[in-house]
Amino acid sequence: MKKEVKIMLIILGIIILLFLAIFINHQIGLKREAKLLTPIGQLVEVDGHNMSIYIEGEGDRTIVFLSGGGTCSPILDFKSLYSLLSDDYKVVVVEKFGYGFSDVVDKERDVAFVLADTRAALAAAGVEGPYILCPHSMSGIEALYWAQQYPEEVSAIIGLDMAVPEAYEDYKMNVPMLKLSQFAARIGIIRLLPGIAESEAMKYGTLTEEEKEIYKAVFFSRTATTTMMNEVSSIKENAKLVGEAGVPQVPMLLFVSNGSGTGWEEEAWTNYQKDYIKEVKNGKLIELNCPHYVHDHEYELIAEEISDFILSSL
Repeated sequence: MKKEVKIMLIILGIIILLFLAIFINHQIGLKREAKLLTPIGQLVEVDGHNMSIYIEGEGDRTIVFLSGGGTCSPILDFKSLYSLLSDDYKVVVVEKFGYGFSDVVDKERDVAFVLADTRAALAAAGVEGPYILCPHSMSGIEALYWAQQYPEEVSAIIGLDMAVPEAYEDYKMNVPMLKLSQFAARIGIIRLLPGIAESEAMKYGTLTEEEKEIYKAVFFSRTATTTMMNEVSSIKENAKLVGEAGVPQVPMLLFVSNGSGTGWEEEAWTNYQKDYIKEVKNGKLIELNCPHYVHDHEYELIAEEISDFILSSL
């Protein structure tokens, strides 16, 4: 028995030393990458913390991009698309708390609070509405809530494979996996996984080599943050609230992926959006044969369709 205990203690000690080495390596990496984390846009104060917002272009209409859940660097993630639109429109990317260059805060992520932060950031940056909202994935819930609560501020919604309330009705949250991913990010285990920091924006978009390095640096400092975890924990209730309020009647254009990379059964994911758009009087849906991050794959086509939609519907 004593021998077995001794072996177990040795194994435990090795594991602790291994985790310590991984953590130290992670901290060294974060310190090395800090020079890459100069905000690309501007920082504005919201509720006593810094939020990052990026503005490009001077057009009469303003397109506001809202990132999907867990997208660590929204400004760079959307770049391939908004760079094709900024000659004709003012494009804005709001990085929520816990994302990109914004502060990580332990706040409630009720959809009303998330929207209040977004609106406060826009106001602080002097960006006035009405807005054309361009949400990706989970932020579709925020965009729909925005149109429900402040219809005078939303002239249209252009969904980039955006989530609709029905998608979360039977959503099963894998809490242990979320906790494990957060632990792996905090201790630095993610640095040991080859290619994990290479986003679809990096592989398929138009980012420069310098921007790719910045994206990687942001990834290692903004993956599975406390704010992101709080947001995911609240999404089911947020979606229920938005679903009960009905379908907002604003012009709506939905770009729908083939369902790959969503975490849902592929046909079910696309059908959620197809069913939703049927309830919109001035709505259009475009199916794309590409994965969930449609704006990193079909940015040229999407930019053309957005311009056509704005000209014909607004």
